Amino acid sequence: MPVYTVSHVDNVRICVVMVGLPARGKSLMSQKIVRYLNWLSISSKSFNVGSYRRRQKQQPTAEFFDENNEEGLDTRNRALEMALKDMLTWFNEKNGTVGVLDASNTTRERRKKILELLRLNKIEPMFLESYCDNNEIIMNNILDVKTTSPDYQGVNPDFAIKDFLKRITKYEQVYEPLNMSTDSDLTFIKLINVNAQIIINKIQTYLESRIVYFIMNLHIKPRTIWLSRHGESSYNLEGKIGGDSDLSERGFKYAKNLPELVSRYIPNNENLEVWTSTLKRTQQTAQYLDYPKKTWKALDELDAGVCDGLTYEEIQKLYPEDFKMRDENKFEYRYRGGESYRDVIIRLEPIIMNLENQENILLITHQAVLRCLYAYFMNVPQEESPWMKIPLHTLIKLDPRAFDTLVTKIKADIPAVSTYKEKGTTKLGEGDDAKFNIAGDIVT
Repeated sequence: MPVYTVSHVDNVRICVVMVGLPARGKSLMSQKIVRYLNWLSISSKSFNVGSYRRRQKQQPTAEFFDENNEEGLDTRNRALEMALKDMLTWFNEKNGTVGVLDASNTTRERRKKILELLRLNKIEPMFLESYCDNNEIIMNNILDVKTTSPDYQGVNPDFAIKDFLKRITKYEQVYEPLNMSTDSDLTFIKLINVNAQIIINKIQTYLESRIVYFIMNLHIKPRTIWLSRHGESSYNLEGKIGGDSDLSERGFKYAKNLPELVSRYIPNNENLEVWTSTLKRTQQTAQYLDYPKKTWKALDELDAGVCDGLTYEEIQKLYPEDFKMRDENKFEYRYRGGESYRDVIIRLEPIIMNLENQENILLITHQAVLRCLYAYFMNVPQEESPWMKIPLHTLIKLDPRAFDTLVTKIKADIPAVSTYKEKGTTKLGEGDDAKFNIAGDIVT
């Protein structure tokens, strides 16, 4: 069963229609909305109209986006039609719940056509406008776009910035923002300068309110998330799961080494805040970090119930059926008297909301919890997330961007056991299957 059965409660399908000039963070917000809803088991997908346009015209200059350029206008209209066609197919054939139409949609005429098509297909339109006249925010977004957008791959950076500024000017000539006098009958959210001011109009369903709640916690400035497991524990050495054990000798060595890793690799670390679980091994790992600390019960390791403190060999012997069921569906399986990965996701939602509106946070927590958090930021399918390899004594850097998330793994030169269990075995240790390795560069 889904975490939130909102589609059944509301009996509604929603299309979030993005609105706004280029470099306003629309694609980043689109990806975040989809990532968040899928993480909660709400079937969601983003349809980026720019990607459909690039199938017909790659890396166009600003003149292509002039409203008087007939070729450009025809190509862009076809791209919109292709995106809408694919989205309707997805809603009908894949049982989609929330689609996101990621495009500028700057004119009322275009928004009206989209609205009529959606209503005809019994899909509720929900407009989301990112309005921004803060030059600092706009320039930061432009700098991000020039390095991540497919439109400017391999292009001289100075030319990319000048061309993109010119492209924005072309859009400004026809831009008609949402407002209460002309659009009062629409369901919409208007963000002004990210979240300096938020206008909400005609939000009517529970699912719409969930989306609004999430969006109100977003900011679109470039930022980095830092993650680490606790240092190696005595239970790790013994192959036991759960518990509240102390760090091993090597675990304490990692804790002592962590301040040096932080000072070397985390920019602006003087403003860092460290979050840990309530369990000893995470707090012992953070003890040498001279930064403000916050303890979260929500960051505690997955509760193994009656299996807490057992090895996998003991679990297989004492609870053979449970051992088999967990291997067959690790995401849904709930330990007797304990939790499943889905349960962990439910309690992690406040953590996600806090992470989305803050900067300079280092989370020191546990394997299952980090798998869930990593799956959120990387949009990893739920059935794969419990099998991801999150090594000990490694600092993980996540850089969320408009089109992807960059990953860097910084490995401390301190050995640790592997706590990874392959499916169908009781043995611990990482095999050669690269599918479940976390992506990204490795820094040693």
